[in-house]
Amino acid sequence: MASMSSVTHPPAIEIVIPARNEARRLPEGLRALCDKVATLPLRAAILVVDSASSDATADVVLQWPEGPVPVALLRCDRPGKGVAVRAGLLATTAPFVGFCDADMATDLSALDDVISHLAAGHSLVIGSRAVNGAVVEERSSSLRGAGALLFRTLANMILPGTADTQCGFKFFTGPLARDAVQSMRTGGFAFDLELLAKCRQLGATVTEIPVTWKDMAGSTFSVRRHSAAVIRDLLAIWLRARVLSSPLLRPRIPRSHIGRRRLNDPQVMPASVIPLQPPGPWMHDFLLDSSPEPQWPTAAGAGI
Repeated sequence: MASMSSVTHPPAIEIVIPARNEARRLPEGLRALCDKVATLPLRAAILVVDSASSDATADVVLQWPEGPVPVALLRCDRPGKGVAVRAGLLATTAPFVGFCDADMATDLSALDDVISHLAAGHSLVIGSRAVNGAVVEERSSSLRGAGALLFRTLANMILPGTADTQCGFKFFTGPLARDAVQSMRTGGFAFDLELLAKCRQLGATVTEIPVTWKDMAGSTFSVRRHSAAVIRDLLAIWLRARVLSSPLLRPRIPRSHIGRRRLNDPQVMPASVIPLQPPGPWMHDFLLDSSPEPQWPTAAGAGI
């Protein structure tokens, strides 16, 4: 395993993989991602976030052989996919960043399209299973299908115009992602929606690209166990989004926050170093701010 800080030339893109008890599926997925990333026209690195696993997930990364694509480990002592993604994105320093699931359910050929869009100046590029050209191999039950329909209905109230908010394949300009997750509260499966909403509030436009996606065995999401928490999170996100829709209220974005939380060595870091804001009174987080929105770097600035 190589440390991000040991790379002679810093990566232009860092890809985060949130992983909880993924010792069985991670080796195949990580190998496929390394092979694909090595073919990209820019330097890349991978950061696996071990989300309080009780299996050998961390050992898989620690024992990963060195190669052309550096792979680093970040230990996160709190469970939750949103917690892991947030910690991983805040640990990045690259001009472009993104995350994908450990099972690589999204065909990695879509990375070529992602790089093209980022190079063209798009600040937020997400994989979509619901736009023209997408191919979906699904094995979902009727219960899961009904749950997905309800989720999409509620999600459309928060983020209208985005066909698929939940595909685990999202890429950003680095400063945009790091700024967006600073105040992110959702630690569970609905975190994608809050992350996209915050990016929109920061002035980014969501660019959806068609992907080939396969429903992989071993998913940790359960309709019965997680639906109540997801609906609760959606309602909380909706309420915060309603407040932010006021022209007088928007997140305060100090310029000093851009590029903040850059770590010298992200191999081992407890989640408490970058705490997820706990639920509670949220009006304190939304302050009047008349300063102009920060300008995100262009692809030219990243050497593409």
